[in-house]
Amino acid sequence: MSSLNLDDFTDLIERPDGGVRRDAEARRERQIVPPGALGRLDDLGEWLAAAQSAVPVRPIERPRVVLFAGDHGIAELGVSARPAGSAGELVREVLEGGRPVSVLARRQGVPLRVVDMALDCDPATLPPDVVRHRVRRGSGRIDVEDALTPEEAEAAFRAGVAVADEEADAGTDLVVLGDVSVGGTTAAGVLVAALCGTDASVVTGRGGLAIDDLAWMRKCAAIRDALRRARPVLGDQLRLLATVGGADLAAMTGFLLQSAVRKMPVVLDGVVTAACALVAQRVAFRAPDWWLASHDSGEPGQAKALDRMALEPLLSQGVRVGEGAGGLLALPLVQAAAALAAELPEKPKDSEALAEQEGEQAHQAQEELG
Repeated sequence: MSSLNLDDFTDLIERPDGGVRRDAEARRERQIVPPGALGRLDDLGEWLAAAQSAVPVRPIERPRVVLFAGDHGIAELGVSARPAGSAGELVREVLEGGRPVSVLARRQGVPLRVVDMALDCDPATLPPDVVRHRVRRGSGRIDVEDALTPEEAEAAFRAGVAVADEEADAGTDLVVLGDVSVGGTTAAGVLVAALCGTDASVVTGRGGLAIDDLAWMRKCAAIRDALRRARPVLGDQLRLLATVGGADLAAMTGFLLQSAVRKMPVVLDGVVTAACALVAQRVAFRAPDWWLASHDSGEPGQAKALDRMALEPLLSQGVRVGEGAGGLLALPLVQAAAALAAELPEKPKDSEALAEQEGEQAHQAQEELG
């Protein structure tokens, strides 16, 4: 019998501090730039203040990219432009600095962490700190079999929780969450379709390395078949992840929930993180208050999931590469919002009093004329 009770997260997760947010809004009213003139940056600054329980908001000084990695057996059906079992090569490229997320992280000075959950490669080919949480080698082919056993699903979920605790304990003040996978967008599409009650064609996208029409039809059929297996287990989120998810997706779900418990804001990247967030929302309805949607990748499954969670992307650049690259593109906006909220000066109190006095005099004059 498992000792893991997902219902506990509902009690453990609190919303960001509403009182602090009101204080941040009041402070914004007093600053020299009129409220609303900075657009969504105003909302971002106030959201950060509530998440930090701090006015003025503290700068984002210790962000971190966390990528969960895994291979998915469904890739054997040709649903991805990459060969099945090749996610390990992508991870090595990330670690060697040759992927878009590596370049952006290096340029922005953001540490990058990769967590292997189910890569289909020899663990000896990767650094020990990358593979230490691995649950299995590859995930099952979800159209005909479960991705994980119940024990593996729980182990992966707990690994995600542990990684969130490690980051929070290390002082990470914001996480950009992403995935490195082959076949992961197919599993994500199944989760989104199942949780949103929609058809496979509505959530089937082209993936990071775009597939052709024939591969898209194979992917749509795979999602349709897996969706039949997902529907009977919708009431049990951990079982859902075991049936049609994968070790990397189960770990990301645990990571998102524990990050909310630890009050550590998370920036979601693409469709895979959005799907995991949707599962996590089913577990704890307050959890999405701790997340930001970084960008609109153009993947229909991501749009469906974000709409269901009422999360509006910060950017729309059509970046489909995944791996946290879109999340890192949005990070400077979040940092800018924090800086503006904290550093813009307030209007001098004398001028405020004068403006208020002039307003009262104008009101009295209008009454006398009336």
